[in-house]
Amino acid sequence: MQTKKWLPLVMLLSLQAAWAGSAQELDYGAYGIDLKGIDHSVRIQDNISLNANGAWMKQAEIPAERSSTGVAEYLYDLNQQRVRDIIEHADAATAEGRKVADLYRSFMDEAAIAKRGLSALRPQLDAIAGLGSTQQIVAYMAGLQAQPVDTPFRFYVGQDPKNSSVYLAGVNQSGLGMERDYYLSKSADFAKARQAYQRYLGKLLTLAGEKHAERRAKAVYALEDKLARIQWSNVENRDIQKTYNKVAVADLPKTLPGYDWPRLMAGAQLSAATHVNLDQPSYLAKLSGLLAHTPPAVLRDYLTLRTLDVYSPYLDQPWVAAHFDFYGKTLAGRGVDRPRWKKAVILVNDGLGEAVGKLYVAKYFTPEAKRQADELVHNLLKAYDQSIDTLDWMEPATKKEAHAKLSKYMLKIGYPDKWRDYSALEIQADDLTGNVARISAFNYLRDAKRLGQPVDRSEWGMTPQTVNAYYNAANNEIVFPAAILQSPYFDPRFDLAVNYGSIGATIGHEISHGFDDQGHQFDGDGNMRNWWTPADEKHFKEVTARLVKQYSAFEPVKGHRVNGELTLGENIADNAGLEIAYKAYKIALGGKDAPVIDGMTGDQRFFIAFAQSWRSKSRDAATVQQLVSDPHTPDIWRPIGTVSNLDPFYQAFGVKPGDKMYLPPEQRFHLWW
Repeated sequence: MQTKKWLPLVMLLSLQAAWAGSAQELDYGAYGIDLKGIDHSVRIQDNISLNANGAWMKQAEIPAERSSTGVAEYLYDLNQQRVRDIIEHADAATAEGRKVADLYRSFMDEAAIAKRGLSALRPQLDAIAGLGSTQQIVAYMAGLQAQPVDTPFRFYVGQDPKNSSVYLAGVNQSGLGMERDYYLSKSADFAKARQAYQRYLGKLLTLAGEKHAERRAKAVYALEDKLARIQWSNVENRDIQKTYNKVAVADLPKTLPGYDWPRLMAGAQLSAATHVNLDQPSYLAKLSGLLAHTPPAVLRDYLTLRTLDVYSPYLDQPWVAAHFDFYGKTLAGRGVDRPRWKKAVILVNDGLGEAVGKLYVAKYFTPEAKRQADELVHNLLKAYDQSIDTLDWMEPATKKEAHAKLSKYMLKIGYPDKWRDYSALEIQADDLTGNVARISAFNYLRDAKRLGQPVDRSEWGMTPQTVNAYYNAANNEIVFPAAILQSPYFDPRFDLAVNYGSIGATIGHEISHGFDDQGHQFDGDGNMRNWWTPADEKHFKEVTARLVKQYSAFEPVKGHRVNGELTLGENIADNAGLEIAYKAYKIALGGKDAPVIDGMTGDQRFFIAFAQSWRSKSRDAATVQQLVSDPHTPDIWRPIGTVSNLDPFYQAFGVKPGDKMYLPPEQRFHLWW
């Protein structure tokens, strides 16, 4: 499903952990290499991923409750257990502790949920049923912006891409139950998904006691299909210049006629906005006509279904089962739903994440881990700084700007210095759907109230217990939560080669986003300003076109290839991150030779650790979903796409012409080498 935009440009590492459930135990030994997971029947010169992970892949089973398993899932599963323990031992004597306990209890109390049934949503459903004209319906959509219910347009508040010191309201496309490509692709897999989705919509109406469910579901699907056909593609939405269209609120009626803008802005609680960014103006222009020509009865059914869809995981079992049957089984290929406690933990993490994060950090993130992580990051920054001067594709003026931007990187490692205040958030132990609605409103209104206020650059977009990381161009910052800074990604006891090949490459990945196809359009202060010369830009596009071609040849699932244009930014970051991590590793060695351990040189351990850090096994359905929606190449292909471009890999393992990992020197992608 589509979600509202949060910030102008945030690049997530996007590990598979977001769908985690259970993962097999992993044995990374004393220094960080899983020797048992290596498949010696596959030559590393032919496939580094299958060599480093093949033995593990042969015995690993994806639990029925999930769509993938691997390193990220292992850590995610570990953290879920830890967070569950924190929640269940929350101090009810404190206001935050009581809210944490009550939110968890509201999800776990199935008897109370079943007793309330659909009555929990009756006020919303009755309000929709009472809507008359199209104008009333669109105004109601504006009022839903603070709720989790999706609509064809979503308002948001983030930093102004061209003036990162102020907040800017914006509106972008949304409102689909599936990713846009599922509606448009002629693939047989997507055709089956479309049929299943229509059955799911009919099921929701039937559960709600509505008549003519099949016919009405078909009409709503037809509306969504029309929405999909006028929406921008994921590749188009990566163009940050194209999606920046700042308009004065006073000019909205003539810029985009067909909307009652004062009513929409008031309904979205953004009356304080003086300007609005229109992410996809052509879509919004066509949307007004589409809504005007759609019968109000269909629009009411659409809103009813969007409401039932988003709240179904929080109703009683028939609703939960219907939701899982489509999103879990059909789209993700999972066999069974997650245990209820795991879903409850997800809700608490989403709703009261920093309240839990304070307790998580105190218990699981040691000062030594933070110290070594800080040291590693500074070595990576030093490697980038040294590399800028040796780049043959940056002109002197650009290099000066690059040094300036790098010097302004904000580093957020482990946890925030200032914790979020949840005192205004009401949580009730016996009102799950109400809690979900109030959490959504709390977060949205927190953003809306920022208009006209100074930008708080100290805030985090992830909780400390999140197994992920990101680069935020608006703040020119890299953010690494405590949860990703642990074994097997990172351990103060691990060999240097392993830490730099694993978490080092990941941190290098995030740093590089400030200089990739999107990030280089922002300066060191987080403002959208292209500081490259035309010659730099020309060379960059020529070189990265080679990367698009390389990755577009990958076919993770038969008939479904990687979209090299959609994944370009992340593929650049993977390659640049590995190049810089290797240089930073050499800096950390301080001129000394790395020891040989278990017959492996330091360089060999570096590359094997990198490949094992992307260890993953995924169901085909989930991979297909990722290929159309996610700007990241599937995990197991990421080492293949990177090391084949890096010369030290060839030297470390004697890769030569005829080996499957071999690329002729003129075809290798380099930016920071």
